[in-house]
Amino acid sequence: MPKTNLITGLDIGTSGIKILVAGQKQGTSDLEVLYQAKEPSFGVRKGVVVDVEKVSRIVQVILNKIRTEAGFKINSVYANISGSHIFATSSRGLVSVSRADQRVSEEDVGRVLQAAQTFSMPSNKEILEVFPKEFIVDGEGGIKEVVGMQGVRLETEVLALGGFSPYKNNLVQAVLDSDLQVSDIIPSPLASASAVLSQRQKELGVALLDIGAGTSELAVFEEGNLIHVAVIPIGSGNITNDIAIGLKTDIDTAEAIKIERGCCIFKGNDKKEKIQTEDEELLSFSQKNLTKIIEARVSEIFDEVQKELKKISKQGMLPSGIVLTGGGAKLPKIVELAKKELKLPCKLGRPVDFSGLEDELAFSTVCGLVLRGADFGEQETWQPGKKSFTSRKGIGEKIKKFFKIFLP
Repeated sequence: MPKTNLITGLDIGTSGIKILVAGQKQGTSDLEVLYQAKEPSFGVRKGVVVDVEKVSRIVQVILNKIRTEAGFKINSVYANISGSHIFATSSRGLVSVSRADQRVSEEDVGRVLQAAQTFSMPSNKEILEVFPKEFIVDGEGGIKEVVGMQGVRLETEVLALGGFSPYKNNLVQAVLDSDLQVSDIIPSPLASASAVLSQRQKELGVALLDIGAGTSELAVFEEGNLIHVAVIPIGSGNITNDIAIGLKTDIDTAEAIKIERGCCIFKGNDKKEKIQTEDEELLSFSQKNLTKIIEARVSEIFDEVQKELKKISKQGMLPSGIVLTGGGAKLPKIVELAKKELKLPCKLGRPVDFSGLEDELAFSTVCGLVLRGADFGEQETWQPGKKSFTSRKGIGEKIKKFFKIFLP
């Protein structure tokens, strides 16, 4: 019986912690969902782990469920990192080609990328990932595949993603305290982009907007390159809070109203709605007023997105438009509102490579974590009928330091 490589994604979010275990039979590229779970999140604020112990306990609850219900033990995970502390900055690197025949080697690529990361930063911030925009050989730019080319001087321009080290350390510690190893830490918007964007969209120019509970994460691509990342500290949880305040009700009732009756654009005749609260009282409200509350907050998110697009001169200039994903993107007529506010094509982004999760927009990040793990890194090998695991490194791990950065 063929062995299966297990790849596990762990999405630590503001309102929920999700885990997805996928199996990949050795010798194939197909992924099969073996287990998925979600638990309410505590100890996370605006995408940032602020209470390590609380997060660790929730992860342990999920792991115990996997052992009980699925019969296997997870040893390592690919985890996401989010929060408005994540930043993007451009940088350049320059080295001399080292080989006597003046052909660019993988070692030269590694050295020039390392040189591009050598710039001044505060001591409490660190680089998470580096993405080349182009390579330049002897002054000739716009090169994507540089290994094997002949030249004397090798340069690169990169987009470096960084974050606040203490927040990253909190995240890593929460995972380690759950008796798990961290295979890699991946910024959330990049994980979501891996799950829902096509290579064609990235070539033409596209912006992914993942609307979570505590944050909205933006990743912009053009000519296949990542050109901008931003994390906006507003999410669907803010919509719920606004409804609770506007309708003078408790937060759970407000969440139920948002899910059951919420809409981003009001059309038609106004009517009174009624819903039973937790105290078994009937709450009466106007559909028009509810829509007004939701539209105002969603428009605020789109305003912040427009500001980010203006920073890189891409407002109204992305042929593949805006792709919305995340739990907050399930609001009715949000696509229509996005088209109106951002003056771009817009559609919902779904994790298409995972059977049964196509409509689970909230699982985009965790699906992307699994996809990134399938491409590179350590994997656990499992054989049905056995509960023991062996860890193996994928072929890509040997050159991960050089080529992980080329992942879209």
